[in-house]
Amino acid sequence: MRVVVDRVSKTYADRHGQETRALSDVSLAVESEEFVALLGPSGCGKSTLLQILAGLLAPSSGAVHFEGARDGPRPLTAMVFQEFALFPWRTVQGNVEFGLEELGVGAAERRQIARRHIALAGLAGFESKYPHQLSGGMRQRVGIARALAVDPAVLLMDEPFSALDAQTRQLMQEELLAIWERTRKTIVYVTHNIHEAVFMADRVIVLSRRPGRVLAEIPVDLGRPRLESMAAERAFIDATERIWGLIKDQAREALRQ
Repeated sequence: MRVVVDRVSKTYADRHGQETRALSDVSLAVESEEFVALLGPSGCGKSTLLQILAGLLAPSSGAVHFEGARDGPRPLTAMVFQEFALFPWRTVQGNVEFGLEELGVGAAERRQIARRHIALAGLAGFESKYPHQLSGGMRQRVGIARALAVDPAVLLMDEPFSALDAQTRQLMQEELLAIWERTRKTIVYVTHNIHEAVFMADRVIVLSRRPGRVLAEIPVDLGRPRLESMAAERAFIDATERIWGLIKDQAREALRQ
């Protein structure tokens, strides 16, 4: 599924009528099966853009188009949030089944699909556990399994590993990439972390400080599967340095806003 963002702007108004422009004339495309990272300084509108892609927010102007055939009732998008966003009263199995219930999938099929995606996320054997019994990394894997179980055309991820410690975050990045290699979902991934963006993505789209606009699109010229050792390669270093060169002044200005 190809995603086209066509001159999207978003303006918020508070109860006093004071307006804040979050996004300004953003245009970009994400190709089918592509892994794209959105990166920019705090408050640049990355999460706002993701919510517009998800249909949770309407743009003030412009439009989003999804190009490509859909099979059956599967949704256009599913989102994995920064917080773990699990239902504490549901087991792993119950959490992963939730979206399927909303789609009206029958109990037997729902159970089978959920178990398959629980296994895909490396959680086989934990189906009957509750969120409070899981580590942070495991809880986020449940969120990923839940999103994938509904078979979305596009997977949207809003800083999904930012709450994890550095070691767990690295492992989760590698696990997500392994899942992506098997499913080949179109992924739009929001992050503040330049290293993470370059390590994971085919292409990094850099947004300016608020109001967010596209500063540059940086292709990542690294092979797949991605390995931690690639951080020492010239292509990795060049991409991170180029992105930092674009973003450092924007980040400094964002602190003054």
